[in-house]
Amino acid sequence: MNLMRSEFLKSKRTLMRKLLVLAPLFFLLMALPQKLLMPADYWRPWQLILDLVYNWWPLIFVPMGTALLAALAESQERKAGQYRGLRSRPLHPARLWIAKVLVMGFHTLSATLVLIAAIVLSGLITASGGIPWGRIFAGGFTVWLVSLAIIPLHLWAAAWKGTIFGMAVGLIGLASGAAAAASPYWVYVPWSWPIRLMCPIIGVHPNGTLLDAASPLRNSSVIPEGIVLSLAAFLLFTWLTAAWFSRREVR
Repeated sequence: MNLMRSEFLKSKRTLMRKLLVLAPLFFLLMALPQKLLMPADYWRPWQLILDLVYNWWPLIFVPMGTALLAALAESQERKAGQYRGLRSRPLHPARLWIAKVLVMGFHTLSATLVLIAAIVLSGLITASGGIPWGRIFAGGFTVWLVSLAIIPLHLWAAAWKGTIFGMAVGLIGLASGAAAAASPYWVYVPWSWPIRLMCPIIGVHPNGTLLDAASPLRNSSVIPEGIVLSLAAFLLFTWLTAAWFSRREVR
Protein backbone atom coordinates (compact mmCIF):
# COMPACT_ATOMS: atom_id res chain seq x y z
CA MET A 1 0.00 0.00 0.00
CA ASN A 2 2.87 2.41 0.72
CA LEU A 3 4.31 1.74 -2.75
CA MET A 4 0.91 2.42 -4.31
CA ARG A 5 0.57 5.68 -2.36
CA SER A 6 3.99 6.66 -3.70
CA GLU A 7 2.85 5.94 -7.26
CA PHE A 8 -0.29 8.03 -6.78
CA LEU A 9 1.81 10.95 -5.49
CA LYS A 10 4.08 10.77 -8.54
CA SER A 11 1.14 11.48 -10.85
CA LYS A 12 -0.21 14.37 -8.78
CA ARG A 13 -0.44 17.63 -10.78
CA THR A 14 0.89 15.94 -13.92
CA LEU A 15 -0.34 15.63 -17.50
CA MET A 16 -1.38 12.07 -16.69
CA ARG A 17 -4.09 13.19 -14.27
CA LYS A 18 -5.38 15.75 -16.79
CA LEU A 19 -5.61 13.15 -19.55
CA LEU A 20 -7.69 10.87 -17.34
CA VAL A 21 -10.37 13.56 -17.27
CA LEU A 22 -9.99 15.21 -20.67
CA ALA A 23 -10.04 12.04 -22.79
CA PRO A 24 -13.49 10.82 -21.62
CA LEU A 25 -14.87 14.37 -21.77
CA PHE A 26 -14.18 14.34 -25.52
CA PHE A 27 -17.60 12.74 -26.05
CA LEU A 28 -19.35 15.39 -23.98
CA LEU A 29 -17.60 18.15 -25.93
CA MET A 30 -18.80 16.50 -29.14
CA ALA A 31 -22.42 16.64 -27.93
CA LEU A 32 -22.47 20.43 -27.41
CA PRO A 33 -21.94 21.51 -31.05
CA GLN A 34 -24.15 18.65 -32.23
CA LYS A 35 -27.02 20.03 -30.16
CA LEU A 36 -26.54 23.47 -31.72
CA LEU A 37 -26.66 21.99 -35.24
CA MET A 38 -29.63 19.69 -34.61
CA PRO A 39 -33.19 20.86 -35.40
CA ALA A 40 -35.02 22.13 -32.34
CA ASP A 41 -37.50 19.25 -32.33
CA TYR A 42 -34.97 16.47 -33.06
CA TRP A 43 -33.56 14.15 -30.41
CA ARG A 44 -31.16 11.26 -30.99
CA PRO A 45 -31.88 7.80 -29.62
CA TRP A 46 -29.59 6.67 -26.81
CA GLN A 47 -28.49 3.74 -28.98
CA LEU A 48 -26.59 6.06 -31.32
CA ILE A 49 -24.68 7.58 -28.42
CA LEU A 50 -23.76 4.17 -27.01
CA ASP A 51 -22.71 2.93 -30.45
CA LEU A 52 -20.38 5.89 -30.93
CA VAL A 53 -18.83 5.91 -27.46
CA TYR A 54 -18.40 2.17 -27.00
CA ASN A 55 -16.96 1.79 -30.48
CA TRP A 56 -14.42 4.62 -30.31
CA TRP A 57 -13.44 4.16 -26.65
CA PRO A 58 -12.18 0.53 -26.81
CA LEU A 59 -10.99 0.88 -30.41
CA ILE A 60 -8.93 4.10 -30.17
CA PHE A 61 -8.82 5.56 -26.68
CA VAL A 62 -8.02 2.37 -24.76
CA PRO A 63 -4.92 1.21 -26.70
CA MET A 64 -3.51 4.67 -27.39
CA GLY A 65 -4.51 6.07 -24.00
CA THR A 66 -2.94 3.16 -22.13
CA ALA A 67 0.21 3.46 -24.21
CA LEU A 68 0.42 7.19 -23.48
CA LEU A 69 -0.18 6.74 -19.73
CA ALA A 70 2.52 4.06 -19.61
CA ALA A 71 4.93 6.29 -21.53
CA LEU A 72 4.28 9.21 -19.16
CA ALA A 73 4.73 7.00 -16.09
CA GLU A 74 8.03 5.66 -17.41
CA SER A 75 9.17 9.15 -18.39
CA GLN A 76 8.68 10.29 -14.80
CA GLU A 77 10.86 7.43 -13.58
CA ARG A 78 13.62 8.30 -16.05
CA LYS A 79 13.59 11.92 -14.90
CA ALA A 80 13.68 10.78 -11.26
CA GLY A 81 16.80 8.65 -11.76
CA GLN A 82 15.81 5.47 -13.56
CA TYR A 83 14.56 3.69 -10.39
CA ARG A 84 18.00 4.03 -8.75
CA GLY A 85 16.57 5.54 -5.56
CA LEU A 86 13.84 2.94 -5.25
CA ARG A 87 16.02 -0.02 -6.19
CA SER A 88 18.54 0.97 -3.53
CA ARG A 89 15.95 0.28 -0.83
CA PRO A 90 15.37 -3.19 0.69
CA LEU A 91 12.35 -3.87 -1.52
CA HIS A 92 11.90 -6.62 -4.05
CA PRO A 93 11.83 -4.99 -7.51
CA ALA A 94 8.76 -7.03 -8.47
CA ARG A 95 6.76 -5.22 -5.78
CA LEU A 96 7.66 -1.86 -7.32
CA TRP A 97 6.46 -3.06 -10.71
CA ILE A 98 3.23 -4.59 -9.42
CA ALA A 99 2.41 -1.38 -7.53
CA LYS A 100 2.87 0.61 -10.75
CA VAL A 101 0.60 -1.78 -12.67
CA LEU A 102 -2.13 -1.62 -10.01
CA VAL A 103 -2.03 2.17 -9.82
CA MET A 104 -2.40 2.39 -13.58
CA GLY A 105 -5.41 0.10 -13.23
CA PHE A 106 -6.92 2.58 -10.74
CA HIS A 107 -6.15 5.44 -13.12
CA THR A 108 -7.99 3.74 -15.98
CA LEU A 109 -10.89 3.03 -13.61
CA SER A 110 -11.05 6.76 -12.84
CA ALA A 111 -11.17 7.49 -16.56
CA THR A 112 -14.01 4.97 -16.90
CA LEU A 113 -16.05 6.73 -14.22
CA VAL A 114 -15.55 10.06 -16.00
CA LEU A 115 -16.56 8.37 -19.26
CA ILE A 116 -19.81 7.09 -17.76
CA ALA A 117 -20.62 10.59 -16.48
CA ALA A 118 -19.80 12.05 -19.91
CA ILE A 119 -22.13 9.56 -21.61
CA VAL A 120 -25.01 10.44 -19.30
CA LEU A 121 -24.48 14.19 -19.69
CA SER A 122 -24.14 14.02 -23.48
CA GLY A 123 -27.31 11.93 -23.60
CA LEU A 124 -29.20 14.44 -21.49
CA ILE A 125 -28.14 17.12 -23.98
CA THR A 126 -28.94 15.33 -27.25
CA ALA A 127 -30.98 12.16 -26.59
CA SER A 128 -34.56 11.38 -25.68
CA GLY A 129 -36.11 8.67 -23.54
CA GLY A 130 -35.01 6.92 -20.38
CA ILE A 131 -31.32 6.58 -19.58
CA PRO A 132 -30.12 3.00 -20.27
CA TRP A 133 -28.18 2.77 -17.03
CA GLY A 134 -27.62 -0.98 -17.30
CA ARG A 135 -25.91 -0.91 -20.66
CA ILE A 136 -23.94 2.25 -19.83
CA PHE A 137 -22.43 0.71 -16.70
CA ALA A 138 -22.04 -2.75 -18.24
CA GLY A 139 -20.22 -1.33 -21.24
CA GLY A 140 -17.94 0.97 -19.25
CA PHE A 141 -16.87 -1.49 -16.58
CA THR A 142 -16.51 -4.39 -19.02
CA VAL A 143 -14.16 -2.37 -21.21
CA TRP A 144 -12.14 -1.38 -18.15
CA LEU A 145 -11.96 -4.92 -16.78
CA VAL A 146 -10.89 -6.66 -19.98
CA SER A 147 -8.41 -3.87 -20.78
CA LEU A 148 -6.40 -4.46 -17.60
CA ALA A 149 -4.36 -7.13 -19.38
CA ILE A 150 -2.70 -4.64 -21.73
CA ILE A 151 -1.45 -2.39 -18.91
CA PRO A 152 1.64 -4.49 -18.02
CA LEU A 153 2.37 -4.94 -21.74
CA HIS A 154 2.41 -1.20 -22.40
CA LEU A 155 4.42 -0.49 -19.25
CA TRP A 156 6.95 -3.10 -20.31
CA ALA A 157 7.21 -1.65 -23.83
CA ALA A 158 7.78 1.89 -22.47
CA ALA A 159 10.28 0.70 -19.85
CA TRP A 160 12.19 -1.46 -22.31
CA LYS A 161 12.61 0.83 -25.31
CA GLY A 162 11.14 4.20 -24.37
CA THR A 163 8.25 6.42 -25.39
CA ILE A 164 8.43 6.01 -29.17
CA PHE A 165 8.44 2.23 -28.99
CA GLY A 166 5.66 2.28 -26.38
CA MET A 167 3.43 4.43 -28.60
CA ALA A 168 4.25 2.21 -31.59
CA VAL A 169 3.01 -0.78 -29.62
CA GLY A 170 -0.19 1.19 -28.97
CA LEU A 171 -0.66 1.74 -32.72
CA ILE A 172 -0.01 -1.94 -33.41
CA GLY A 173 -2.53 -2.85 -30.71
CA LEU A 174 -5.10 -0.50 -32.22
CA ALA A 175 -4.70 -1.99 -35.71
CA SER A 176 -4.55 -5.62 -34.58
CA GLY A 177 -7.49 -5.21 -32.21
CA ALA A 178 -9.68 -3.71 -34.93
CA ALA A 179 -8.68 -6.42 -37.41
CA ALA A 180 -9.21 -9.38 -35.06
CA ALA A 181 -12.30 -8.32 -33.09
CA ALA A 182 -14.86 -9.72 -35.55
CA SER A 183 -12.83 -12.82 -36.42
CA PRO A 184 -12.61 -16.20 -34.68
CA TYR A 185 -9.07 -15.27 -33.62
CA TRP A 186 -10.08 -12.41 -31.33
CA VAL A 187 -9.16 -14.48 -28.27
CA TYR A 188 -5.47 -14.32 -29.24
CA VAL A 189 -5.29 -10.51 -29.44
CA PRO A 190 -5.67 -8.74 -26.05
CA TRP A 191 -6.46 -5.39 -27.70
CA SER A 192 -9.50 -6.94 -29.42
CA TRP A 193 -11.15 -8.18 -26.22
CA PRO A 194 -12.97 -4.97 -25.19
CA ILE A 195 -14.05 -4.35 -28.80
CA ARG A 196 -15.42 -7.87 -29.18
CA LEU A 197 -17.35 -7.81 -25.91
CA MET A 198 -19.16 -4.62 -26.89
CA CYS A 199 -20.86 -6.55 -29.71
CA PRO A 200 -23.36 -8.41 -27.46
CA ILE A 201 -23.50 -5.75 -24.73
CA ILE A 202 -24.12 -2.68 -26.90
CA GLY A 203 -25.03 -4.26 -30.25
CA VAL A 204 -22.31 -2.48 -32.24
CA HIS A 205 -20.04 -4.09 -34.84
CA PRO A 206 -16.29 -3.43 -34.50
CA ASN A 207 -16.56 -1.32 -37.67
CA GLY A 208 -19.06 0.98 -35.90
CA THR A 209 -22.30 -0.17 -37.56
CA LEU A 210 -25.35 -1.53 -35.79
CA LEU A 211 -25.59 -5.31 -35.56
CA ASP A 212 -28.58 -7.23 -36.86
CA ALA A 213 -30.60 -9.04 -34.23
CA ALA A 214 -29.55 -12.39 -35.77
CA SER A 215 -25.84 -11.56 -35.98
CA PRO A 216 -23.60 -14.25 -34.44
CA LEU A 217 -21.55 -11.42 -32.91
CA ARG A 218 -24.44 -10.85 -30.51
CA ASN A 219 -23.78 -14.21 -28.84
CA SER A 220 -23.41 -13.31 -25.16
CA SER A 221 -21.36 -16.42 -24.33
CA VAL A 222 -18.22 -14.45 -25.21
CA ILE A 223 -18.74 -12.14 -22.22
CA PRO A 224 -17.77 -14.55 -19.41
CA GLU A 225 -15.17 -16.11 -21.71
CA GLY A 226 -13.57 -12.74 -22.39
CA ILE A 227 -13.63 -11.65 -18.73
CA VAL A 228 -12.02 -14.87 -17.47
CA LEU A 229 -9.45 -14.79 -20.28
CA SER A 230 -8.54 -11.16 -19.62
CA LEU A 231 -8.15 -11.61 -15.86
CA ALA A 232 -5.95 -14.68 -16.38
CA ALA A 233 -3.88 -12.78 -18.95
CA PHE A 234 -3.59 -9.80 -16.59
CA LEU A 235 -2.11 -11.98 -13.86
CA LEU A 236 0.19 -13.76 -16.33
CA PHE A 237 1.44 -10.60 -18.04
CA THR A 238 1.96 -8.86 -14.70
CA TRP A 239 3.99 -11.80 -13.39
CA LEU A 240 6.10 -12.08 -16.55
CA THR A 241 6.84 -8.36 -16.76
CA ALA A 242 7.56 -8.16 -13.02
CA ALA A 243 10.07 -11.01 -13.44
CA TRP A 244 11.66 -9.10 -16.33
CA PHE A 245 11.83 -5.92 -14.27
CA SER A 246 13.43 -7.78 -11.36
CA ARG A 247 16.29 -8.94 -13.61
CA ARG A 248 16.66 -5.59 -15.36
CA GLU A 249 19.83 -3.66 -14.67
CA VAL A 250 19.44 -0.07 -13.49
CA ARG A 251 21.54 2.31 -15.60
